[in-house]
Amino acid sequence: MRTSDYGAWRSCCTGSLTLGPAGRGHGSAPGGRAVVARSPAPGGRRELVRARSARPVPWLPVSGSNVPTAPSPTGQDNAVVELLSASPVVEELAARFDAAGHRLYLVGGSVRDAVLGRLSGDLDFTTDARPDRITALLKGWADAIWDTGIAFGTVGATKHGRTVEVTTFRAETYDGVSRNPEVTFGDTVEGDLVRRDFTVNAMAYDVVNRVLIDPTDGRGALRDRVLDTPATPQESFSDDPLRMLRAARFVSQLGFRVAPRVREAMTAMAGELGRITAERVQVEVSKLLTGEHPRAGVELVVDTGLADVVLPELPAMKLEIDEHHQHKDVYHHSLVVLEQAIDLEDGPEPDLVLRLAALLHDIGKPGTRRFEEGGGVSFHHHEVVGAKMVRKRLRALKYAKDINEDVAQLVYLHLRFHGYGTGEWTDSAVRRYVTDAGPVLSRLHKLVRADCTTRNKRKANALQRTYDDLERRIERIAAEEDLRRVRPDLDGNEIMRLLGLPPGPLVGRAWKFLKELRLDRGPLDHDEAVAELLAWARAEGVEPPTGCP
Repeated sequence: MRTSDYGAWRSCCTGSLTLGPAGRGHGSAPGGRAVVARSPAPGGRRELVRARSARPVPWLPVSGSNVPTAPSPTGQDNAVVELLSASPVVEELAARFDAAGHRLYLVGGSVRDAVLGRLSGDLDFTTDARPDRITALLKGWADAIWDTGIAFGTVGATKHGRTVEVTTFRAETYDGVSRNPEVTFGDTVEGDLVRRDFTVNAMAYDVVNRVLIDPTDGRGALRDRVLDTPATPQESFSDDPLRMLRAARFVSQLGFRVAPRVREAMTAMAGELGRITAERVQVEVSKLLTGEHPRAGVELVVDTGLADVVLPELPAMKLEIDEHHQHKDVYHHSLVVLEQAIDLEDGPEPDLVLRLAALLHDIGKPGTRRFEEGGGVSFHHHEVVGAKMVRKRLRALKYAKDINEDVAQLVYLHLRFHGYGTGEWTDSAVRRYVTDAGPVLSRLHKLVRADCTTRNKRKANALQRTYDDLERRIERIAAEEDLRRVRPDLDGNEIMRLLGLPPGPLVGRAWKFLKELRLDRGPLDHDEAVAELLAWARAEGVEPPTGCP
C-alpha cells in the first residue's frame, strides 16, 4: 500500500475479510487468495489488497455489507481493530514500515490480549526488516531506542508512553543443552509463528493490510481456554524448557488449562528445566504468583514435577496425615493461606512478598515434624527453620535482597501472635512485635489472619477478634509513642560523650541496651536515660569521665 493511501484506511475500523459458504474469502483473487475490501479512498475508488495470510479468518466485520459472515467464537469481533484505533503507536509504525516497503505485524501476547478484549501495555511486533533497518526506521520517530536484544533481532523503543519491541522474523534452532538459540532470521511471518511457545501466542495481525494470521488456530484455543503448542510439546519444550514453566504462568494469568499432551510432556520432561538459569526461572515464578489464579499455576507446577526442580520445598509439604488427623495437610493448607492472603490485599498491584510468604510460611514443618507420645504431632520452631529455608531458596532463585529478607521475616514472625493468648501481652511485648516486624507489619497482619484455616467457625471468629484487639493496642501505643520509629532515648553521639568512648563495638552494645530498655519501659525522660546508661556502663566495667553525673 502506498503511503498516500494510508490515511484512506486509518479511519476505517470495520473493513475486513469475510468468508462465504465455501470458506473462500469474498473478493478472492485468482487461485483462491483472499483480498481485503477497504472503504473507498478519496475519489471513490475501492482499493483491493492481497492478504498475506496463510489462513485468513473471518472475525473482522465488514461495515455496511449484507454478505453473511461466519459466527464469532468469542463475541469480540472488533478486538484488534479497537486496539488499532486506541493506539496511535500502531498506526504510526504501520505507516513508517509500509512506506519503506516492509511488512509489520502485531504479534504474540499483544494479539492474544486484544482477542481477549484488553489492550496490552507493551506492544510486540515482527517484521521482515533486518535489525539495522528496524533501528533506522525507529530513529526520528521513537522517544528512545535501545538495542540490547539486537543480537536476537530485537530493537526496543518508547513512544507516546508505550514500550514497543520490533523483532525480525525468526527461525532459530536450539542446541538442546542451553536455552540460548542459534539465531537465524526468517522470511515469512508463518515461519516465525510456528516456532512460538503456545498457539494462543502464535497469532499475528498485519497492521498494514489488517489481516489476522492464525496458522495454528490460536483463536480456537482462546475460545476453549486451552494451552497447546504449535509443534509437538516434546519439540517445543526440548527447544526451550522454560516454556513448561511459562505454561503454568499462563494458567495463573489467564485461567486456562493445559492440553493433555502438554501436561504429559511437562511431567516427562520436568528435569529439563534444570538447564534454565535461575534468573529466568525467578521471573516466571514471580509472574505465576502475581497472576489472577496463582493456586492453579502452583498446583500444575507441583503435579507435573516442575516444582521438584525449581521449588522442591512445595511438594515436600505434602505430608501424610496421621491416622488420628492430628495435623493438617500442610501443602493444601498453604494453598488456602495463599488464596486468603490475596483476598486481604488492598493495593492496586499484587503483593509478591505477601504471596511468597503465604505460600512458603510452613516450609519448615516437614523438617521439624515429631510424633509425640499419645498420638500428637509437633512442629517446634518450624518458623525458625522455615525462615532459614526461605533465605536459601530465594537466594538460589536470585531474588533481590530486600524481597528475600522481607519474606523470611514474615515467615519467622508468623507464629508470634499465638503467644498473645487473650490479650496477656504487656505493652513491651506489643512494642517488640511492631519493632521486629518493621516495614512488613501491615503484611504480617494479613499473613496472620490468612493463616487461620480452621473449619471451626467459633474458633476462627475468636482468633480474628483477638487479632483485632492486638491491632487496636498497636494503634493506641503507636499514637502515644510513634512505634514505627522506636529508637533509644540517647543517640550514639551522646553515648560516646557521656562515656568518653570512641566509635566502636562498646558504643553499639550501649545503644542496644538503651533500645531494649526503650522497648521494655517505653519512652524515658533524658535524665532517667542518662542514669540508666551510666549504671549499665559501670556494670560493664566502663568508668565514665570525671564530671559525669
